[in-house]
Amino acid sequence: MILQNRRRFIAGLACVSATAACNNGVSSSGGSSIDRRVETTLDYLYNTEPGAFELSQSAAGMLVMPLVTEVGLGLGGSFGRGALVVDGSTVDYYSAAQASFGLQIGAQQYAHVLFFMTGDALFDFRNSPGWAAGADIEYALNNQGANVSTETTNLLSPVIAVVFGQAGLIAGATIEGTKYTRIIP
Repeated sequence: MILQNRRRFIAGLACVSATAACNNGVSSSGGSSIDRRVETTLDYLYNTEPGAFELSQSAAGMLVMPLVTEVGLGLGGSFGRGALVVDGSTVDYYSAAQASFGLQIGAQQYAHVLFFMTGDALFDFRNSPGWAAGADIEYALNNQGANVSTETTNLLSPVIAVVFGQAGLIAGATIEGTKYTRIIP
């Protein structure tokens, strides 16, 4: 039993490492590359979901992940890099990584933005050594593609996630279980 768990752990680690090695469009050329992608991602989001801009105006901060690559074949994982934006300026850079196990096959890419709606939620995120997205995150878009608006979200939720721009062969994208870690690009 311990040997099986160890093998699963090693296989999962290998899958996440392989995903991290994939070129997801954010090369290691530094923060300026990430900043350009964040700006482009926000422009796209605001143009396709006008209510997202209103949401950003109410947020204490936003973590923008311009491109997350996810792959899976039984074991799966995802990886991406982005920036924490507070008052319109980048204050930190983060990586996002997720490992998964289950009935899955395929690959996809997507973007997501976490809107920190309270100062406490932003403080907790910035002061944790590795923050993991949990079930308490509210998603602003449903599977039917409803528009982002203050009416469709609970502005009292500490963190609101918007996942968009999905392309690939894995159905759906979720950020539950994703671990965010501060990086130096």
